[in-house]
Amino acid sequence: MRALEVGSVCVKTTGREAGNRAVVIDTVDEKFVLIQGPRVRKRKCNILHLIPIGKKVNVTKSVTQKELEQMLSE
Repeated sequence: MRALEVGSVCVKTTGREAGNRAVVIDTVDEKFVLIQGPRVRKRKCNILHLIPIGKKVNVTKSVTQKELEQMLSE
């Protein structure tokens, strides 16, 4: 089982938001994390449905989608 850290940038692989980038903003438990991205609304997601891309950003739980869009465009 892989562990994703807060701030890890990932790509969703399943669901209606598949193919979109998202950032891990909190860990729920060993199988689920809270994610949000420019085109991904804040939601709980199974870590098996995410592929980390090796990039990390500084985020807090109160980050907005516009702020994430700026962070990921850099």
